[in-house]
Amino acid sequence: MFTDSAKIYVKAGNGGNGMVSFHREKYIAAGGPDGGDGGKGGDVIFVVDEGLNTLIDFRYKKNFKAESGHDGGPSNCSGKNGEDLIIKVPRGTMVKDEATGMVLVDLIKPGQTCVIAKGGKGGKGNQHFATPTRQVPNFAKSGDLGEEFNLILELKMIADVGLLGYPNVGKSTILSMVSAAKPKIANYHFTTLVPNLGVVQIEQGKSFVIADIPGLIEGAHEGVGLGHEFLRHVERTKLLIHVVDVSGVEGRDAIEDFDTINSELKKYNEVLSTRPQIVAANKMDIPGAEENYKAVKEELEKRGYRVFGISAATNKGLKELMYAVSETLKTLPDTILLDETKNEEVVYKAQEEKPFEIHIEDGVYVVEGKWLRKVLGSTNITNYESLQYFQRALKKKGVIAALEEMGIEEGDTVRIYDTEFDYTR
Repeated sequence: MFTDSAKIYVKAGNGGNGMVSFHREKYIAAGGPDGGDGGKGGDVIFVVDEGLNTLIDFRYKKNFKAESGHDGGPSNCSGKNGEDLIIKVPRGTMVKDEATGMVLVDLIKPGQTCVIAKGGKGGKGNQHFATPTRQVPNFAKSGDLGEEFNLILELKMIADVGLLGYPNVGKSTILSMVSAAKPKIANYHFTTLVPNLGVVQIEQGKSFVIADIPGLIEGAHEGVGLGHEFLRHVERTKLLIHVVDVSGVEGRDAIEDFDTINSELKKYNEVLSTRPQIVAANKMDIPGAEENYKAVKEELEKRGYRVFGISAATNKGLKELMYAVSETLKTLPDTILLDETKNEEVVYKAQEEKPFEIHIEDGVYVVEGKWLRKVLGSTNITNYESLQYFQRALKKKGVIAALEEMGIEEGDTVRIYDTEFDYTR
């Protein structure tokens, strides 16, 4: 089964919490704070595995979470770091943020790695908060939360050459004759339901990868037929072999088909229309094809295309076609990757996150903000000194002023996540 897109959720590990601990040892009085730091949360890392050629694994598993860091211990012992989560993907996988549509990374190189979600930092133990005036700090910092994303994975196969054309023009037969690939071949439309790859060996040390793209029809850029799902695989190719049927047995016009397919490429993405093409006029073994071939060759050569008459069924002309393809590839850049033109007009800017938000629910003032969760987790509510630290943090960030602006009165309830306080001036 071939799967070329998937939606998944990834979550990096949270940082471990710092420890509140005091040194206790016989004959040592007032040993002081010795709470250790929490460990770092594990990262979520994507790695290119050339042994994979599909995203099928993500069809069954969609949630991926890295290990969180361990909490700090006494005697200045730091918590263990969480293990990184390695996710293997095939070469050619594009990773997008589902919320923004922004491309986070395009994994096109063998062995390429990328940290998609970073683990949270570990919290500091109370050993770090001792001062000459605060010798018994009864609080520590909690670990940071790990990053989390809903992602869209898209696989765009990487091949040197793509076989392009209407259904049933002989693309799969060509692939089976010039490589060891064994695509399904039958005399009906849409035999090929997934892209197939094959390696063409020209001579010792000379080879290239060729992909049989499922047949496109008019309207493919809008999702008609199978085209919309597989047009993305054309984007990775350096060169296209545009296969047309010159036999006329199906009553089709080869030039008209050629123009229609190129129109679909242009509508899908303007850059595709500039991709170099060589035309393969197939089914030359059928009576009457020779006359049609002459007309097609004359018209397309006027437009600047090289045209080869072939018969995939009898292997006629394929050798000459493959040599021409090999020679053309030498003149093209090593890598031709399509720019994501759909994102060109969108500028993604890092928006400064609001420090907090306040709303009223059933008379309770609810305060929310990521930093608040962290500060609250670091506060020992039963310890006066720690509580004073928490109140100073609220005042410094403007939470107290905002509450007063909203009309809070003495004795009103303030809720910060799972903790409630009575407001006092």
